[in-house]
Amino acid sequence: MNSTPTPVSDSEKSLSEKLVAAAAEAMTSVPDTVLASARLHLLDSLGVGILGSVSGPVRTVTSIADSSGHGPCTVLGRLDGAPAPVSALANGALIHSLEFDDTHVASVMHGSSTLTSAALAAAESSGADGDRMTAAYAVGWEVLIRMGLASPGTLQSRGFQTTSAAGPFAAALVSILIRGDTDNGADALGIAGSQPGGTFAFLAEGATVKAAQPAWAAHSGLWAAELARAGITGPSRVLDGDHGFYTLFADDPGAPARLDALLGDLGEKWHLPDAAYKLIPCCHFIHPFVEAVEQLLAEGLRPADIDSLHCHVPTGAAPVIAEPWSARQSPPSGHDARWSLPYVLAARLVDGEVRNSLFTDPIGGQRAAVAGRMTYELWDDSGFPARYPARVDARTTDGRVLTATVRDVLGGAGRPVPEEAIRAKADRNLRLAGWTADEAAGLIELLLDTPSLDLPALSARLRGADGAGHR
Repeated sequence: MNSTPTPVSDSEKSLSEKLVAAAAEAMTSVPDTVLASARLHLLDSLGVGILGSVSGPVRTVTSIADSSGHGPCTVLGRLDGAPAPVSALANGALIHSLEFDDTHVASVMHGSSTLTSAALAAAESSGADGDRMTAAYAVGWEVLIRMGLASPGTLQSRGFQTTSAAGPFAAALVSILIRGDTDNGADALGIAGSQPGGTFAFLAEGATVKAAQPAWAAHSGLWAAELARAGITGPSRVLDGDHGFYTLFADDPGAPARLDALLGDLGEKWHLPDAAYKLIPCCHFIHPFVEAVEQLLAEGLRPADIDSLHCHVPTGAAPVIAEPWSARQSPPSGHDARWSLPYVLAARLVDGEVRNSLFTDPIGGQRAAVAGRMTYELWDDSGFPARYPARVDARTTDGRVLTATVRDVLGGAGRPVPEEAIRAKADRNLRLAGWTADEAAGLIELLLDTPSLDLPALSARLRGADGAGHR
């Protein structure tokens, strides 16, 4: 006698099961405005990654493809392809290596460093088309953002980089959405729950492993999806159980209920268009301070007139960009300067801008001298991390004190940058990487100005296999 399985009510479903179902539904109706935003973020992150493959601190990471065997997936900076997890690991590290990739402010998620690399590899390895890849990328971003919003600031306060801790779940989900095998989704998320990581230990020495942390999340998420397809099962309560992600990594047992609530408008409310682009290559927490200094300069303050500079630093951001202050005033390496508030501000005052070359130049000289005249205090009620604010007091040589405040970082929700600025950023990064003007324009047109995204054409352009001479 055949029996019909009893349907499982929503109240009985695990949070993972609800997440997969909501994401699959959202995939069916991503608005055109969100797809356009996704394609702009894809362009931005690929441009940054291509520059990173030529001049970044981890550009040699592409050599991991040498021993992994040939595969169908693009590795930025190489003509030959690699298996999907290797491609995602290399590309994610390149995208994050320059600290020039996007961030959703309130969730503190560097989404594209994980999701561009995961989506591109998953789509290329499965033969999916570019539009499906773009939709899955957008939905993956939405889930990653909601994972951060469910417990804002807690992962970071416990010493984890938020993207690399939550990223394996989003990367696994993107793979599932691209392949359309949602029956494996809850298992894939359960397996991904064995992979979170990425600590802030790198700050003590400026270690370049930070670049690889969101990349490892992409790599782990793709493997989690593959293991689920191979029959490995994962715990369905990986997000909301007694040993769930938020309890262990955030010490926040109330977060699963908040995530459950946030999933209620997945597919209706879209956060991706609010994700902020970076216009200077350093930690996003520093950007509003650079803008505050620029406000003072625009009001007539001359660098030569500054006796000292005092920064009010949001308490949650201080361990990343301000502590210990003496080490931030004279960071151990150019790469480490990407997280040094006083050194970056000194460079803006000394050089007139924050250049890419700042992070490869030797430490010291006038920049270090100016940084040595800076001080800071903690700012407890700043509104961080829902926004990234800054307040700077400049004392002049004649005793005046001038103050500038920036409520939130440029590019975030409420302060968008125009699309043209991101086109120009991509063009500049590609040209710095050795691409010709026509090659750069071709990639920008393919990603932004075509009705449908031609994935084979994109892969060919990224590899230089379309006859272009940038490789």
